[in-house]
Amino acid sequence: MKNDLFNHFENRRQFIKLAGLGVGAAVVGLQQMGCSIEKKYVAPNIVGFNDTGNEEAVKEWVPVSDRRIRVGLVGYGYSKFSAAFGFQNHPNVEVVAVSDLFPDRCAKLAQVTGCKKTYPSLEELVKDDSIEAVFVATDAPSHMRHCIEVLNHGKHVATAVPAVFGNVEEAEKLLEVVKRSGLKYMMFETSSFRADNYAMRQIYNAGGFGKLVYSEGEYYHGPTNPVVTKTPVTSLENKTPAVSTSYKGWRTGIPPQFYPTHSNAYHICITGGSFTEVSCMGMPSTRDSNQPGKNPYDNPFATEIALCRTSEGGMARMCVSWDTVGFGRETGRVRGLRGSFEGEYKGYEENLPDIRRPGLPSGMPAGGHGGSHGRLTDEFITAILEDRKPLVDIIMALNLSVPGIIAHQSAMKDGELMKIPQFKF
Repeated sequence: MKNDLFNHFENRRQFIKLAGLGVGAAVVGLQQMGCSIEKKYVAPNIVGFNDTGNEEAVKEWVPVSDRRIRVGLVGYGYSKFSAAFGFQNHPNVEVVAVSDLFPDRCAKLAQVTGCKKTYPSLEELVKDDSIEAVFVATDAPSHMRHCIEVLNHGKHVATAVPAVFGNVEEAEKLLEVVKRSGLKYMMFETSSFRADNYAMRQIYNAGGFGKLVYSEGEYYHGPTNPVVTKTPVTSLENKTPAVSTSYKGWRTGIPPQFYPTHSNAYHICITGGSFTEVSCMGMPSTRDSNQPGKNPYDNPFATEIALCRTSEGGMARMCVSWDTVGFGRETGRVRGLRGSFEGEYKGYEENLPDIRRPGLPSGMPAGGHGGSHGRLTDEFITAILEDRKPLVDIIMALNLSVPGIIAHQSAMKDGELMKIPQFKF
């Protein structure tokens, strides 16, 4: 039975075609506010965006309501995140307004989402009383501030990762506003709906792993994409990108563990637990932007490896690296007292749970990061319609984000063991 359930991870490759299920597959003729989508969203050449994964057998999508949530989208920079998650394709969504600080980007976002109403900033968009929920896809240092702005205007909010950026005090402030508002908050952590992560979560909840002894999460986002060859390559020059692609250069020299959620998800999104303490080692980089005094963070590292104690007493190794070349990846594995998972399950449990991922509405693209984009949007919208907690709620979002802040502090202190704040709703 185990092989029947898990063969789609290894053996279905010969039978499954991707069939254009990526973010770039827009729905021709979709109507939003009386305006059809004129052009398809095209995913940028960034690690994860074009990884649509294999659409293995999935559960049937069943609508929970015929109501449409009125959504505002904010942010259409280099990653074009606002259009990447398919809000404009979901039958329970009406994109009523979009915004970006740059007029040309704002116009393009309106075009690809089929929306007629635009605003010059998030601060103006949130004043629109017709909007019920906002997706924040702005620069990472602004996520906390922008989400609070949305919540303070009485709207549900979803945000790109991370929840907070480099500042633990931001976490407490954001948590307090979410509590006070009574509104839905969700962070769009893509690893949570990757096929392997979703499967591990179902197995863990069914007791198939028992207590986790050890977990690993890895996020490799190298600076170059070398040519693939059929012969071994012994050396490749690790070049520094000539131009920053981030708003006000916030990505330049960023400490790797300030962007930890894709790797941390391979424990936090599986168990729903937290990390309690961390020792992190950093490797000095040869990249010019990762030299002290050459970046706004005074950060010398482009690789940081964190060893964490988990809330159930186990250990987790979480890696984030900007320096390694080739095979950009978000992946992980777990080892427990009753079973382990690395591509497939091996353990004592014979009656495994249904590990098929949720299906999507007809015409809704699964999207990038392993087919997670559309599922994150569906989870957020469905949580609003059902008035329930979304998967990556405020507590899980902070448990994914804050350990990286402490991990970087540890790396700057040569691996000193440091306590990680714990959050409760």
